[in-house]
Amino acid sequence: MVSISVIKTKNSLSARERLVLALDVDDFSSAENLVNLLKNYVGVFKVGNQLFTSEGTKIISMINKAKARVFLDLKFHDIPNTVKGAAESATKLGVYMFNVHASGGYEMMKAAADAARETSIKLGIKKPLVLGVTVLTSINQEILEKEIGVKGVIKEYVVHLAKLAKSAGLDGVVASPQEIRKIRNTCGNDFIILTPGIRPTGEELNDQKRIMTPKQAFEQGADFIVIGRPIRNAKNPVEAAKNILKEIGVN
Repeated sequence: MVSISVIKTKNSLSARERLVLALDVDDFSSAENLVNLLKNYVGVFKVGNQLFTSEGTKIISMINKAKARVFLDLKFHDIPNTVKGAAESATKLGVYMFNVHASGGYEMMKAAADAARETSIKLGIKKPLVLGVTVLTSINQEILEKEIGVKGVIKEYVVHLAKLAKSAGLDGVVASPQEIRKIRNTCGNDFIILTPGIRPTGEELNDQKRIMTPKQAFEQGADFIVIGRPIRNAKNPVEAAKNILKEIGVN
């Protein structure tokens, strides 16, 4: 169940606070430069496997000191006890949100949700949002069936994982924009949906397959959108971020 404090925070988010920038760089200096340049236009900075493996927890400290929020995108997927420990550690770092793979199952997700809640209470800090990763946006119907071996319509499988995540006590899910509406209709308005696979109008798709524009994603009901290369690799990242905020058209 999503706490009242989480619901209030979600409902009062500005456009900037809904925009998540993927810090997919491999060194501290590059990450710090992006945070300092964009923290007035981006609400959350996503730290994934590339940057965290290279630089470790000092990246989290740097972003927190810059008065910005951290999405720790390490996609924990292991036995429940191991994920419990990882969730405790993530909570102690003071991240705004972190994720686990929903395909890890109910017990694993529940262990993460319980650990985040119990650790935050013990430390007297705000509980991070815990999200379940459904199906990566680089995976399409053909890959899901022929390579992964999951039969059935991809949207139905994503909704199944979202329902499982909610029942395990997670705050929301990470899902492609194409599944937003079905998740929202199934899991309710208080369930958080963070959406990667976002490409502003006219941008290249790169390795993304199930995508939408920022405006379309919010019209479908997304709470957060993740954007990386269209801002990070732009000639003027600040102007790119500003243009996306204008395109979002919320708050």
